[in-house]
Amino acid sequence: MSKEAVAEQKCDRRSLRSQRLLRQALAREIGATGDLSSVTVAGLTDCAGLTRRTFYSHYKDIPDFIEQVEASILDEVGRHVLAISASTLDDLYRNIHELEPASGSVELLSYLKKDGELIGALLGPGGDPAFIEKLLDLVRACVRHRMETGIFPDALGTFFDYYLDSVITSELGVIKRWFQTGLKEAPETMARIMTVIAFVRPGDLYGKPIDINVPEYGMKLLGKSAARDLRSVLEVLAASNAGPQASPLSSSGVEPRSKADAKDTI
Repeated sequence: MSKEAVAEQKCDRRSLRSQRLLRQALAREIGATGDLSSVTVAGLTDCAGLTRRTFYSHYKDIPDFIEQVEASILDEVGRHVLAISASTLDDLYRNIHELEPASGSVELLSYLKKDGELIGALLGPGGDPAFIEKLLDLVRACVRHRMETGIFPDALGTFFDYYLDSVITSELGVIKRWFQTGLKEAPETMARIMTVIAFVRPGDLYGKPIDINVPEYGMKLLGKSAARDLRSVLEVLAASNAGPQASPLSSSGVEPRSKADAKDTI
């Protein structure tokens, strides 16, 4: 190896070391100041034991530093989430039956724990709310196609969008709690919890599971049949020109049904 190559390699190692020290200092400074917006270059470099010149050799300013740090985390998280999203529903059923975590989930959680001080600081009350939204958008983009695969066509749309957000925010909430409680559980334990938790139904923990015809419920609530029902009511009103007096409607614009009819809805 030439002298130039050796010198370049040493420079690269020093650069990586400096960036690692600055990332570690960021987590500590968020904790010390209580607010990401209060972090300064002087505070970071003092905490990291580096010069301001070293900081500016890598980053333009604090916002640029934060953006690059978050981008590197998102890249790594995205890689792991894509691996998890490759699992099919049959794979997940098999994982749950065998009490095993979803493929790729242990690796994701191990990464989060390894970089836990920094990620926890960014997710915490003094961190970056925009980072949480970036995480949600990333996971949503990674898993949406897989979650649409094999779904009832009429379940797509508004109902599915809310369902997708519910699942993603629930899983992120579990991760945030893991950080808040000091990452006490092992990544393997958390991976098993997160694999099964999306499939827990209301009442399962109390021995009274609630079975719902989800496709039918979703369609009646927000899908095509609901639109047809409302259109039929409006057509009847237009034909009779009678208004609410001839066909009393609820405040939602849908004609009330008897209790017996309501029982057959879901």
